[in-house]
Amino acid sequence: MSSDPIRPLAGVRIVEISSFVAVPLAGMTLAQLGAEVIRVDPIGGAADYRRWPLTDDGESIYWAGLNKGKRSVAADMRSADGQELVQRLIADSGVLITNVAGRQWHSYETLTALRPDLIHVEVSGRADGGTGVDYTVNAAIGFPMVTGPAELATPVNHVLPAWDVSCGIYTALAVVTALRHRDATGQGQGISIPLENVALATAGNLGFFTEVMINGTARQRIGNSVYGQYGQDFTSADGASFMIVALTGRHFRDLTELTETTKAVAALAESLEADFTDEGQRYEHRGALFGLFNEWFSHHTAQEVTDALSTTSVLWDRYQTFDEAARGERVTANPMFTPLDQPRIGEYLAPGLPMAIGGVYPAAAVAPALGDDTAAVLAEWLGMSADDITRLTDAGTVE
Repeated sequence: MSSDPIRPLAGVRIVEISSFVAVPLAGMTLAQLGAEVIRVDPIGGAADYRRWPLTDDGESIYWAGLNKGKRSVAADMRSADGQELVQRLIADSGVLITNVAGRQWHSYETLTALRPDLIHVEVSGRADGGTGVDYTVNAAIGFPMVTGPAELATPVNHVLPAWDVSCGIYTALAVVTALRHRDATGQGQGISIPLENVALATAGNLGFFTEVMINGTARQRIGNSVYGQYGQDFTSADGASFMIVALTGRHFRDLTELTETTKAVAALAESLEADFTDEGQRYEHRGALFGLFNEWFSHHTAQEVTDALSTTSVLWDRYQTFDEAARGERVTANPMFTPLDQPRIGEYLAPGLPMAIGGVYPAAAVAPALGDDTAAVLAEWLGMSADDITRLTDAGTVE
């Protein structure tokens, strides 16, 4: 591995066979850490090559966003020659990440015959071997039944594919830990990560399942409130929405002082025989507290609310659209975002790795078009001549 602190994985080669979110995100993360990641796709592209959003010319903004900094090889992975070629690339790299599960030709058992110390990380849908994607996995875990307004009786999906994102980070972590294991022992590893297990583990770790097992109670819908704490959304006199969270006693005291309700809150506590220094009791009586605080918010403009909150310890922010956030200083003045002239897409501010290493954010690099690097990778990795590559191209084995 590299001694470069900004590119600690420099010198590591990784083959990625994937589509959609989890494994592409893992590959991009590893590339941003310095690894040379080759994404291998079928000729014509995988299922996500034209996924929305698209530019006016039909180019996938989505695909470009999740494949920054990689190299692209396109091969006929249905043919024996194409499969044999990709196997050679995997054996040369020593690391495969994939969510194209169940293919015997690139299974751990098959590939370790070619590279005994192979690191093979495979993401699948369900722990029992069944298929599943973020939205179907999420449906069976319970989160859609506690998302949305308290009075709603139907499920609500959230927009963020949280399990895909979490699974992508777990996949990248699996590669890094397996590399350390191989460096120490000379042994590779076969690692399986069912997307469903990522969701189940998270629900268990956060207490959603344990609450049922121990207390015999299940989480209920509470709208935009924060479970077990005092957190609530408020609307200003001119219609702007704010999220307010008071995690500590100091936060809560500042909120009461801000809203000029200190005496009213004390009177409410006395009438309810409640102790508002206890976060659980603040949560239990959130409805009554909202009634007191909301009076202040509803009589002040968004600017007045912003100015007042900025002088307190209260945790808060104003709800924004993606458009507002993209144009705001949190993006435009953020060193994580740098200008990227992405071929076929255009120039925009693109995020690099979301962590500073020694104070520096590794910057985003352009994403390739499908097959941009096929010839170069075959020459560099496998030592193929120009004539060899031309014969493979003419045969339709690569593109």
